[in-house]
Amino acid sequence: MSAAALVSIALLGALVGLVVPLVSRRFATADPRPLAFPPPRPVRRPWVDPMVAASVFVGLAVAVGDDPALPVILAVAAVGLVLARVDLACLRLPDPLVLVAGLLALGGLTTAALLAGTPGRLLGALGGATVAGAAHVLLALLPGSRLGFGDVKLAAVLGLPLGWLGWEALLTGLLLPHVLHGGLVLGLLAARKVHRNTLLPLGPALLVGAWLAPLLT
Repeated sequence: MSAAALVSIALLGALVGLVVPLVSRRFATADPRPLAFPPPRPVRRPWVDPMVAASVFVGLAVAVGDDPALPVILAVAAVGLVLARVDLACLRLPDPLVLVAGLLALGGLTTAALLAGTPGRLLGALGGATVAGAAHVLLALLPGSRLGFGDVKLAAVLGLPLGWLGWEALLTGLLLPHVLHGGLVLGLLAARKVHRNTLLPLGPALLVGAWLAPLLT
C-alpha cells in the first residue's frame, strides 16, 4: 500500500476518532456495580481519540494491505472504538452497537466475497464467527465465570473478519485477548489496585486482540 493511501487512511481514522466520544456518550450509562477504573474528572484531551483511531486504522491497513475486505474491517473497527469506550465507562457492550458491527461485517464480507469471486473466504468468515462464539459460550458457562454474553456476542462478531483473514489470525485473535486481560488482572492485583471481586471490562481486550492478530500473523 502506498504512503499516500496510508496517509488518507490515517486522516479517515482521525475523523472517526473525533466522532467516537460523541457516539459513546449516547450509549454509556451509569452502572451500579463498582468499576475497577472509576471515571475520573473530565480532562479535555481532544487529540487522544483521533490519535488512537488513526493508529488503529493504519495498523489494519498495513496488516491487511489491498485485501478487498479492508473497508469492511475499518468500518467494524470504527464501531469497535465506540464499544471499547462504552465498556470502559460502564461495563456494557450495548446490543445495538454489537448488532451494527455484526451487520457491517456480514454484509460487507459477503459483498467483498461476491465481487472478488472468493466464496470460500466467506465460508471461512462464517466458520470463524461460529468457532469464536461457541468458544466464548463455553467460557461463559464455566463455574465462576465472569464472562458476559455481551462479550460472547462481540467475540462472534470479531470472528467474522478474523475468519476471513485465515485460521491463524482467528486463533491468535481468540487467545490473545485472554492473555492480555489475564496479564492486566494479575498486574493490578499485584499492585493492589483491584481486588478479586473487582469487575474489569473484557471488551477492550477482545478488540485489541482482534486488532493485533492480523499484525502478528
